[in-house]
Amino acid sequence: MEAKELLEIVVKAADAKRAVDIVALDVAEISGVADTFVIMEATNTRQIDAIVDAIDAAATQAGLEVGGKIEGDARSGWVLLDLGDIVVNVFDQESRLRYNLEKLWRDAALVDLGAWIQPE
Repeated sequence: MEAKELLEIVVKAADAKRAVDIVALDVAEISGVADTFVIMEATNTRQIDAIVDAIDAAATQAGLEVGGKIEGDARSGWVLLDLGDIVVNVFDQESRLRYNLEKLWRDAALVDLGAWIQPE
């Protein structure tokens, strides 16, 4: 599966569960960990779980095995899904501000996700 196709699957699944402020950073040139970091937030722990479950289900349906590649839990305020070329970070608002991954990876270019996110 192409990374762009997987990114679309991730973003659409998160958006369907009303993830807030979804951004994707192209870190391919500055990180050996992944090509793209996806960062989003949820308004509560149940929503974090719902977003993670939706991304896991959509990726699995597309033929990617996620299962054991999920770190953290909603109560901690941060769940990470390792999808290989794409690493997904689902935060609560407080944790997103605390860890501020956008600032940490500020040299990364933003990926345009506009075509995959439904307007409110």
